[in-house]
Amino acid sequence: MNKTIQLQDLGLQDYKTTWEYQEKLFKEVVDLKIQNRREETNLQTPNYFLFVEHPHVYTLGKSGDLENLLLNEKQLEAKGATFYKINRGGDITYHGPGQIVGYPILDLENFFTDIHKYLRFLEEAIILTLQEYGLESGRSEGETGVWLGVETPFARKICALGVRASRWVTMHGFALNVNVDLGYFDNIIPCGIRGKAVTSLNVELGVEKVDEAEVKAKILKHFTKLFEAKILNKES
Repeated sequence: MNKTIQLQDLGLQDYKTTWEYQEKLFKEVVDLKIQNRREETNLQTPNYFLFVEHPHVYTLGKSGDLENLLLNEKQLEAKGATFYKINRGGDITYHGPGQIVGYPILDLENFFTDIHKYLRFLEEAIILTLQEYGLESGRSEGETGVWLGVETPFARKICALGVRASRWVTMHGFALNVNVDLGYFDNIIPCGIRGKAVTSLNVELGVEKVDEAEVKAKILKHFTKLFEAKILNKES
């Protein structure tokens, strides 16, 4: 079992370019697993963790409703945003500058074959990271992602989650709001949930800007501990 994860920080990159790159890595891992089965070989499957920041974009998951996007094509253009319908679970979400997006492409057979545990571990890495900033966050029953003020009238989402898995290989992942322009969330019904607010780490801490490199380091620390993994840095 290969518990080494290759880390790549892609910086600011177009959503479609990143999606295609994810698909390429995902396919390579799946193809290797098929080859291992077919040829009765035991070649190690790689694992990846991509950090990225996207220009303004709205994405709609497989189970999503287009009505949750409150903008037409012209309005999207005016806001400098793009829109994609994609192959992850979940409804509509926004990605943009100031948001840390993490795409783990893992062969879960290297770790554990339990997709629910995988989602819980992703959430837990974020919950533990926020704890380091003195913020108590958690899960909201029946809803994915990480929330603050759960079970209060002031519940607000700080991290969205949406994954795809096939043959125990994962793609897509999480999006943590760190220094985000929250105004962009006004143009959607986030994750299809009406009446729920969205927040960002800088807003919660009452500061203008949070050091994103520091947040990434904390996420990785908790992620590697939870998955009992080793991170290998690779310059993109």
